[in-house]
Parts: sequence; structure tokens; C-alpha cells
Amino acid sequence: MRSTACRLALMGGVAASVAFASAALASAAWAAPEPAAPASAATQRGERLAPLPPIEIPFTKFVLNNGLTLIVHEDHKAPIVAVNIWYHVGSKNEPAARSGFAHLFEHLMFNGSENFNNDFFKATELLGATDQNGTTNTDRTNYFQNVPTSALDSILWLESDRMGHLVGAIDQARLDEQRGVVQNEKRQGENQPYGRVWDAITNATYPADHPYGHTVIGSMDDLNAADLDTVKAWFRDYYGASNATIVLAGDITPEEAKAKVEQYFGDIPPGPPVTHPNRMIAPMVGHQSETMFDRVGQPRLYKVWNTPEAGSADSDYLGLLGQVLSSGRNSRLYKRLVFDDQVAVGVNAGQNESEIGSQFLVIVTAKPGQDLARIEAIVDEEMAKLLRDGPTAEELERARTVQGAGLVRGAERIGGFGGKSDLLAESQVFHGDPNAWKDSYERVLAATPGNLTAAGRQWLTDGSYSLNVLPMPDYAAAATGVDRTQGVPATGAVPAAIFPEVQHATLSNGLKVVLAPRDGVPTVSMNLIVNAGSATDAADKAGIASLAPSVMTNGTDTLDALQISDRTQLLGATLGAGSAADYSSVSMTALSTRMEPSLALYADVIQHPAFRAADFTRAQAQQVAGIQQANRNPGAIASRVLAANVYGPNSQYGRPTTGTEDTVKALTPADAEAYHATWFRPDNATLVVVGDTTLAELQPQLEAAFAGWKAPATPLPAKPATSVMAASAQPRVLLVNRPGPQAIITAGRLTAPFDAASEPRQDAFNTALGGAFTSRINMNLREDKHWSYGASSGVRTAIGPRMFAATAAVQSDKVAESTAEVRNELTGVVGSRPVTEAELTAVKANLIQGMAGGWETNAAVMGELTRMVVYGVPEDYYAAYAREVNSTTPAMAATAAQTVVGSGPTTWVIVGDVAAMKAKIEALNLGPVTVVDVNGNPVP
Repeated sequence: MRSTACRLALMGGVAASVAFASAALASAAWAAPEPAAPASAATQRGERLAPLPPIEIPFTKFVLNNGLTLIVHEDHKAPIVAVNIWYHVGSKNEPAARSGFAHLFEHLMFNGSENFNNDFFKATELLGATDQNGTTNTDRTNYFQNVPTSALDSILWLESDRMGHLVGAIDQARLDEQRGVVQNEKRQGENQPYGRVWDAITNATYPADHPYGHTVIGSMDDLNAADLDTVKAWFRDYYGASNATIVLAGDITPEEAKAKVEQYFGDIPPGPPVTHPNRMIAPMVGHQSETMFDRVGQPRLYKVWNTPEAGSADSDYLGLLGQVLSSGRNSRLYKRLVFDDQVAVGVNAGQNESEIGSQFLVIVTAKPGQDLARIEAIVDEEMAKLLRDGPTAEELERARTVQGAGLVRGAERIGGFGGKSDLLAESQVFHGDPNAWKDSYERVLAATPGNLTAAGRQWLTDGSYSLNVLPMPDYAAAATGVDRTQGVPATGAVPAAIFPEVQHATLSNGLKVVLAPRDGVPTVSMNLIVNAGSATDAADKAGIASLAPSVMTNGTDTLDALQISDRTQLLGATLGAGSAADYSSVSMTALSTRMEPSLALYADVIQHPAFRAADFTRAQAQQVAGIQQANRNPGAIASRVLAANVYGPNSQYGRPTTGTEDTVKALTPADAEAYHATWFRPDNATLVVVGDTTLAELQPQLEAAFAGWKAPATPLPAKPATSVMAASAQPRVLLVNRPGPQAIITAGRLTAPFDAASEPRQDAFNTALGGAFTSRINMNLREDKHWSYGASSGVRTAIGPRMFAATAAVQSDKVAESTAEVRNELTGVVGSRPVTEAELTAVKANLIQGMAGGWETNAAVMGELTRMVVYGVPEDYYAAYAREVNSTTPAMAATAAQTVVGSGPTTWVIVGDVAAMKAKIEALNLGPVTVVDVNGNPVP
């Protein structure tokens, strides 16, 4: 395991070397017959080697009433005792933005405790401590030292004092001091040759949200962000007695050890239970590679596979396989690369074990000037041979002996890395059994060539990452350059952004077709827009407009869900469906060369959905799960409650488009069939097409595909008229209780319907207020105050009156202050601080120069065409858009501000910790404050 070793007395750097161990999990997915083992060289010479000796580490295990685990091993060869304490916490326990905390805290543990407020080493030096250190890795933090038996009480007092009585000794000065020490340790490590390698490997082989997705030493930003309260909370969360194991090995009896540990540690609180992941192997597929330049003398190749966790059989076998590859001059890779081809100066391969997932690494240091691609090809060739034929009996015996002999030699020591106390502690902490190390040792003794081959084939044939580290090139900058005193060069004339040509047709069945031909890539995107969405749902059928289209893509009269999936993959197509308040849609992207079979599948889904019970139930469960998830998502809660209280809960726009848990659970396949039969008809739909086709090509294909789709004789039902609740006389504030590190602030009101003549001015105004990164609201809360990652405002699309909303996710301890700032921005922009000419200059450049980029993809054009079909945006809207934006004056922006923001929000919704924020929000006098649940209902 990679670890950070921090003996303050030595100020040692990061011990980031790879520890190649062996551990376990047998899964021979590709098991060929085991090759016959040739006679070993020793056997050929007539030698009979004795087997590796058995190893026993007798122990006695106790668990104190406070949960502390004590393991005692007697070894009276010298009057010393190894004291080894493992806390089951490492960098994998660190939440986002807290990387490096486990290691930083390890440093603080050496700075003194409440009853010995001095440097820990000043005490241990007087005790004659040896083999002393403290280290942190991904999975645990340990503190260990050997002391004379006569000093055992003293060291147990010191260790128990920092376990149970540390918080009071941590102050800002010590935190700042150790933060600086750790940061210098990080700089020192990164300044070494190949010192940045582990950051690169970590980032490439683990997703950021994986427990191993950051390095042990952490990032500078996260270390800078460490504060006293968080550090103290870390101690309380992870340094309780129940999360610790203490091993006493040496000149002591179990009875003596138990009495002393109960005396010194028995009154320490157990601490809260700690959640520990068990197995999280991060999958990699294919081969990824990266090149890094560093101040190194020789090129170096690192090749990495993600492999099973320590303690599994396959991990043990992979450890042996690493020995076969690189241990000794006659090992496969060493002999080939260093002796035969003479392209490298060193090779190492093996299993780098960790608790919930490991990594197998091959590291080759090349001779100067050698090609790493050639070296990697040799590595791949030799590994392929080994995994094809398996190791010989002699290779396995050498590997077994090297590994076993190392364990035997380590058992001579009672303490330190690899000593008996270390083995017992690791086995207990990671596997719940102090004797677990023995399982791996016995597995190594019994391993066969076939075990190694099967493990290698399972884990080392796919999903690898290569890092090439090359010497820094000898580059030099030119002596002169551009004259930068003249400032940024002026931009040239902005080419006019022209929206793609739109063509129209109507099929013989009445289906309207809108086409935007684009020949950039040989694909065609299609979206069938049906003039019905959740606004048509009856109250007791709420959610059917969302559910019915999703069921449609799961089966037709002749194809089931799996067959549709296979068909889309074979065609290179994608298929989707969804709905909004005003429309439902079924979409497909197809390769232009496979247009006809793709259209046949598309038309089949639209015309002949089967609505089988199994497909319906599956989609229904997914929709319910989505609703349940939204009920726990602060942003979704805020958006839903705001809409219900701005439009009104009975308005089409005030209720959730997906329905509620109760209404969706009550829906049936017959409801979905009825929805489809009522609204999915050619005289109630428009097919929007964008891509590599022409109307002359497309229309006959559509006529053939939709020949059987006819409008029924029954007239279309009338869609309900849009209803809007009258605004209340004064703003109201709704608080939803969701304690957490962040709060969501939303503020909204109704504004005017879409109007092509005034919309460009309103876009310009809102871009300045909250529609861009540099907008007022975002710059205030994110850049100036640092209270939010992002804040914005905008007008939401709708038929009829639309909702303007400002939204900000802010840190929970600044929710009232942030709310006040949002109010200030909204009142200021219509009052004393209107949008300025300078702001409009930046807005115009942003909007106008970004138009062409906004239509780069077929999907972007499809989105605009959908707005035109559903919401009545004129097809020539963008012909004059740039001109209208460019002619916007501050006075016009002020008029737009009055239209959009007006007298301010009619409703505020804030989702956060009600107990902490309610009084502060009331003090802002925004309006009456009511606590509501996630559905907007008042909480008694």
C-alpha cells in the first residue's frame, strides 16, 4: 500500500514507494488446463530442498467494553515491547474537498495532548524508544514504537492520552504549523525525480468519487481549507476506541497487557460507528496511456491494472506472478529487458495491495534514449507468453521462496514495518482476524502454476493504464515576442451567424415535417413532437405523459425491450423518449447510410407500442425511483415548490411533470395505451429532422415508414387552458428542512409570455444579471463572497406567462447573508444600479459572438427547432436577433428589467437547515415565513 510516513524527528518525505505484497480472491475466468510442471533445476541436480518452514505467531485477543481491540503476542527474547496502534481510517475516508486530512491529523498526533502538551518525541526519546514512526495510507493510520519493558506504562499513558485527550491541545498555531510541514512534505516529494507519478496514476485509474480517487497527501487547496472545527470533528469521528486496534508484542503476558490497557484506555469513549467500504475495485476497459515530462535522467514506464483487494486469493497469486516477472536476474522481464535486449536498467512488477481494491504495476526504468513504446511492447509480449503458457514449476518455487522467506525474516522482529505486531494489526483491522496473514502464507505455499495463470488471465488481460515519464525537453523561449503593452488585439468583424435553412413538408397522413439539412457528419437526428404533455394529465393520472413514452421504447408488437436494444446497437442508432408540460417526444439518431432500417424501427416504436405489463412495471418503478430521488435532492425540491407557488399547484406548470409517487403507482398499462391512442396521432404531431439528408430523399422514406399511421376519425380532445394563480399581495418565504453543508435559494415570479420583439432585449438584460459566469449574481456570491459554486437567473420556457427565477446553491452557514445579496441584486437592477453600458458591451459580445457556436451540433439545432414548433418562436427569429441585441441601450435594458424582475420575487423557497436559518431569514423581512415539506405543504 502506498503510504505517507511522517517521522517528525527525521522530517522524512513521502514514502510513496510501491509495496508489492500478496493477498487474495480466486476467480479463474479463463482457466486453461494447467501445464505440466517441468522438473526444477534443483531437482535436475539431484537436490532435495526442504519446504518453507511453518510460521506461528501465537496471540491472545481481547475486546474492551469501549470497543478497543487488544492483541497480545508474547516474545521474551529481549526485555522490550512493541506498541503498535492502528486506527481504521485513511485517505479513503476523506470526503470531497478534504483530501489529506488523515495524513494531516497524523502529524497533529505528534504535537502533544491535553495532559502532555509537548512534542511526542521529546517523551519517547527519554524512554529509549526504537523502531518508531507514524504512517498514513489509503486505509489506516498507525503509530508504533518499541520500548523497554520498564517504559511500557509510560508509553501506554502517552498513547492513551492522545487517543482520548487530544482535542484540547489542538489550536490554530499547531494546525498552521503542521499544515505547513505537510505542504512542504508534498513539495519535497513532488520535487523528487518521478515525484508527480502517483498523482497521475491515481487520477487516471480511479474516478474522482472513488475512495482511492485522490492521493494520501492530498491537494494544496484542501490542506489550505483545513480549519480547527473540521480537524477536531475528524478526531471525534475516527479516533474513538472502537475504531482502533492495539497490539502489544514482546516481553509481556496477556494478563499483564490486558490490565494495563484497561487501566490506560478503558475510560476512552468508543466514538461513533465508522462506515467502511468492503470491496470497490474500479473497473478499467481497454488500454489508456499518458505521457509526462519530468526532471529525470532516464525514461520510465509505469503500467497499471486495477486488481482485487488484499486478502483475496487472486491478490496472493498476482503477488507471486509479479515475482515471476521481475524478481531476480533470471525473471521474465528482467532477463529480457536488462540482460538480453539491454534497453532497461531496472524492472519491478507486483501487486500493490489495498483494503478495498489493489493495483498490479510493472515499472521499467529505461536506458537513456530508449523508446518506451518498444519497451512496453516487450512487456506485453512477455506477459502474454506467461499468461498463455503459465510459469514453470521452478519459477513458481523461486517466487514462493522469495515471498515466504521475506515473511519468515520479518517474523524475527516484534515491531516496525513487517514485524509480528504489524502482521497481527493489519490482519485484525482489515480482515477481523489477527491470524488472517496466515491464510495468505498458506495460499502461497500451496499455489500451483495454474493458480497464477488463471489470476493473471482474469485481471491482467484488459483494462490497463500506461504512464510514460520522459526527461524534460531542453526548450528555450524566443528572445523577443509580441508587444503586449498594446493590450489584447481587437477582434475582427464578427461573421453573421445564420440559422440553418428550414424546410417543410406534410405527409399524406397529415404528419408535419420540419427539416434542417446539415451535411457535416453522416447522421440524421429525428424528434417526433406530440402536442400533449403533462399539462393534459388528469389529476388522478398525473405522470402518465412521462411514463407512456418511456414504456413505448421498451417494446412493440413484434419486438421486446432486449430486441430493440440489440437492433439499435446493430444499426448504430440511439432511441429515446420523454415529455414536458406541453409536449411529448420520441427521438432517434441514425447513420445516414442506415436510414431506412432505422426509420422502420423508429416508426414501429411510435405506431405499435406493446405496453406489456412487465415493461410497464419496470418503467413505472424507474419513474417512482426518480420521484423519490427528487424528493431528496435539494435543487429539485426547491424548483418544484417554487413552481407550485408561483403558478399555483393546480396549474399545468405548477405541478411535477412526472407526477407523484401515489399517482404513478396507481397507473396501469391501460392508462398508457389510452394516452398513446388519444395523443399519438399524425394530425397532432410534428417530426423535426436535422442532419445529412434532403427533403427529396427523406419524404419518400417517411411515407413508406409511416404508411400505416392514420389519424383516427374521432376529433382531438381539447387541451386544458393554461391556468395561473394570482400573485399574493406580498412576497412569501417557504423554508424546506434539509440540513446539510449547502442550502438552495430560489426566488421567482411570473413574467410576460414570449414575444419575439422584446425577447432579445430581455436576453441581454438577464445575461448581465444572472445569465453568464460574469453576471452580477454569480460574481457576487461566487467570486466576491466565495459562498457559492454558482448562482444564476433566467426565464423558464412555457406557453403563456413564464416564470423568472434566480437560484443559488450556497454554504449553509451563509444562507441568510446570501439571500440578502440575491435580494440586493434583484432590487438594485431595477432601482439604483441599472445595467450599465459597459455591462451591455460585454453582454453583446457574449451573445452575438456565441451564436454560431451555439448551433454547432445537430442536437443544438434540434433544440431550437423544438422551441419553434412548441412555443411559437418564429423561424426567422434569429435573422434579426443579433441586430436587436446589438442595439439594446441601458434604457431598453431597464425596461426589460421592469418586465422580467418588476417589483421582485413573489415567492422565495429556501431548502436548508430550518433550525439554523429560520430566525435569520425572518430578520430579513422578505415576507411571511412558512416551513413546508418537500411537496410545499405547511409543516405543523
